[in-house]
Amino acid sequence: MGAVTASSPIVLAIDAGNSKTDVAVVTAEGAVLGRGRGAGFAPYLLGEHEAVDVVAALVEDVLRSAGVSEPVEHVAAYLANVDLPVEEQRLHKAVEERAWGHTVTVSNDTFAVLRSGTGAPRGVAVVCGAGINCVGLLPDGRTARFPALGRITGDWGGGIGLLEEVMWSSVRAEDGRGPATALARATAAHFGRPTATAVAEAVHLGALDEKRLHELVPLLFRVADAGDEVAENLIGRQAEEVSLLAITALGRLDLLTEAADVVLGGGVLAAREPRLITGVERRILKAAPRAVIRIAVDAPVVGAALLGLDRLRADGRTTIPDPQEAERKLRAALRITQPTRT
Repeated sequence: MGAVTASSPIVLAIDAGNSKTDVAVVTAEGAVLGRGRGAGFAPYLLGEHEAVDVVAALVEDVLRSAGVSEPVEHVAAYLANVDLPVEEQRLHKAVEERAWGHTVTVSNDTFAVLRSGTGAPRGVAVVCGAGINCVGLLPDGRTARFPALGRITGDWGGGIGLLEEVMWSSVRAEDGRGPATALARATAAHFGRPTATAVAEAVHLGALDEKRLHELVPLLFRVADAGDEVAENLIGRQAEEVSLLAITALGRLDLLTEAADVVLGGGVLAAREPRLITGVERRILKAAPRAVIRIAVDAPVVGAALLGLDRLRADGRTTIPDPQEAERKLRAALRITQPTRT
């Protein structure tokens, strides 16, 4: 691909999640000049600068393949594990030092999920994947956020929270500390062990990869669909947590009585399990009757790119006759449908 002329304002969009990083180079008109996918963003394991080094290798490869040799107009970097203002500031400095663009935005990746599911930078998003998080955004830049550091900051749920509860309930059912539940038998059978307790022991001793416990999340929904009360209650609790985050964020932004998008993202919600989604919708609409609930379809990198283009237009650095057409074109070019469970 040939070099890009300076007359085309360009955004470098980065969505760096826990498990993968997506990068796209796009023009203000919605054309995609280059894209790539690499490893996840793990500053809690590698350190902030080392984690940025991993992303940098991918970014520079994509810029090279797109024929972009000069700094782009704006870098829109939306990163997992950027939950506190001090983390945002440090990573902003680390990205800015790379000199990929004239200006830089660094923020939590949940904002990218929100923009990927809406037609404007306005609304609330709840991500329920490995963990859980929520953000809200208004066009004037006001936001609603939560610390999202896990149970120590009041968070519960997501794949990790659910699988832990499945194991907790299963083992307690077997040893008499808790109520009977079909989750115990289903967990044991799924991993080919005599009991759920044996599954826990196998994980502890290294005979079973702990990552495989994520397989218990879809199992939870199957057991609930068969009428198990413990499993049903767990899904109800998850629906309550998702809706509580969304309702609280809507309230902080004075959107409870206005039409506003609520975007649901992350693997647990993107699977569109009817029992969970129905519970979330019912709770949210009771508190915010005009809310429009959407399940994220486009990948978060789409949201990162759109937020970057929003920034260019807000700053007057580009004037596009038909921004909606540019957005439609960009979404079509970057569309990666989120997986659903069958």
